[in-house]
Amino acid sequence: MPRLSAWFVRAALSYLTLGFTFGALMLANKGIPLHPLLWRLLPAHIEFLLFGWTVQLAFGVAFWILPRWQTQRGDLRPAWAAFILLNGGIWLVVLGGWSNGPAWWLAAGRLLEVAAMAAFAVHAWPRVKPWVEETK
Repeated sequence: MPRLSAWFVRAALSYLTLGFTFGALMLANKGIPLHPLLWRLLPAHIEFLLFGWTVQLAFGVAFWILPRWQTQRGDLRPAWAAFILLNGGIWLVVLGGWSNGPAWWLAAGRLLEVAAMAAFAVHAWPRVKPWVEETK
């Protein structure tokens, strides 16, 4: 497994752990009220599982699985940028929600996530080639 794929998958598993932990705390809070502020974890729970787990795992597997040309995966800088932008966007959205930060934090976080998807597409696009059936 390439190093970047390992980073994507490890980060995805970390977000899965955080998302499940926050979800478990909120679920336990429904049965036994622990603290009313636990419901403020809901946006982070959604963000960690939707973008942190799902998108990050998809990026890691796609980077690993997409075809290579001989032994090269192409320019890795956009893929690394996607990793950094996606994680920066996730944390900016989560911290903006927790701290009741300015509304531009949420917008900037979402913009970073969209930029991460664009950067990954820039990396992956040349690796996707149409299947050409041989004619006899």
